[in-house]
Amino acid sequence: MKTITVLLAEDHTIVREGFRKMLELEDDIEIVGEAQNGREAVAAAVKLRPDVVLMDIAMPLLNGLEATHQILKTRPEAKVLMLSAHSDDAYVDKATEMGALGFLLKQTSAHEVCRAIRDVHNGKTFFSSSISKRRDRLHPQSLDRGGNVKKAAVQLTSREMEVLQLIAEGKANKETASELGIGIKTVEKHREHLMEKLDIHDTAGLTRYAISAGIIESSVQLTIV
Repeated sequence: MKTITVLLAEDHTIVREGFRKMLELEDDIEIVGEAQNGREAVAAAVKLRPDVVLMDIAMPLLNGLEATHQILKTRPEAKVLMLSAHSDDAYVDKATEMGALGFLLKQTSAHEVCRAIRDVHNGKTFFSSSISKRRDRLHPQSLDRGGNVKKAAVQLTSREMEVLQLIAEGKANKETASELGIGIKTVEKHREHLMEKLDIHDTAGLTRYAISAGIIESSVQLTIV
């Protein structure tokens, strides 16, 4: 029996420990690493080369959606299974757009989580039952040939996604520059490009877009400036 190696990416320690204890009971699943934010997840995925990444969607510094995108750019053979407390269509659609093979609600049973890990490891898709039923009702024109939701017309770069997340989390330009290790003027340029691309011209609007696009979860406490 081949062992499936798994990286756990979840910012809440108690949730991460719960998943670890649950998965350690399985003979064919091995936890090879953990990450508390999106940047750690990207670095760990490259270093540890896990078969499956169990990825929380809402994490600090870099959200799970963009972390998934960056991981799959470097390691396209990796399989990502997204985790969220919410099943909003925007989050599910964005996750599949970024390359995730599955989307699980955090209240999913242990049996279903293990089944999902095995399925995505084998290249199959897996969605929590409530999400799967809703996706089946999507109009066929909204799906591509692979059964995934078509990409939105506006495409943001990885750096723009990072800047947008930090803006939506209430970070000022100086804080954003410090977090990303870039100059304040560079942050200002990225902000300008975001507003031009999205045709949104205030922070509140960018924050609403970030929520609707699944870049951050609506449950995240926001400070709109």
